[in-house]
Amino acid sequence: MVEREDLLLKGRRAVVTGAGRGIGRSIALAFARAGADVALTARSLAELEQVAAEVRAIGRRSLAVPCDVTDAKQVERTAAAVIDGLGGVDVLVNNAGSAGSHKFLNHPDELWHQMLSVNLTGVYYITKAFVPTMIEQRWGRIINIASVNAKIGSRYVAAYTAAKHGVLGLTRALAAELVPYHITVNAICPGYVNTPMTQSSLTHIAARTGMTEAQARETLEKMSPQKRLMEPEEVAAVAVFLAQEISKGITGQAINVDGGAVTW
Repeated sequence: MVEREDLLLKGRRAVVTGAGRGIGRSIALAFARAGADVALTARSLAELEQVAAEVRAIGRRSLAVPCDVTDAKQVERTAAAVIDGLGGVDVLVNNAGSAGSHKFLNHPDELWHQMLSVNLTGVYYITKAFVPTMIEQRWGRIINIASVNAKIGSRYVAAYTAAKHGVLGLTRALAAELVPYHITVNAICPGYVNTPMTQSSLTHIAARTGMTEAQARETLEKMSPQKRLMEPEEVAAVAVFLAQEISKGITGQAINVDGGAVTW
């Protein structure tokens, strides 16, 4: 018998970073609909409170805890607040991130450090803060939102690509190390997703190339064999699956959500 969707994560406690918009918001709401209580973190409290209200409207507990994942002290305080507020954490989704592009010739050092700090070191800080609780309870799910650029290289995004490759390496290393504690660690690798972050990229591409934003969007859509941007709900559906008990045999993996653009 197939379990009802609203029971798939019943009793689970999850924390989602970068939860104020886009993929993070979709994952938080999908988890709530599947029965989980959800703590939300991001830098914007106003956005977090809106999503927290949506989670509560579904009937689940929710906490909104502002946090800059690049600040180790903030991360420690956030983890303490979340664990105290929810009584523990079973599922961690590392979604917080940002994108930036520049040709490698005269690449700004500041952009390099920013991309690694937000997209890789932030994952390290957050995971380090929550793993002890999962080890203590001998169960956990860690889901890292990476990118197809964790697997392939693209022009003008050297720093972003390096950071996302790092996320995939960290995912695989932790999967091997945490398996004795019944903790799985996996990555989801989306292509371009219909989110505010992608919209910012479209604006940047249009300004840099002289294309209209509609033409820029079409260019990104053509990168997928399905000729479209992915939707955040598609990424969220994979996250819900990976958060379940039934997914216990899947760890150290990187699952693409890209319409078939990358086939490995």
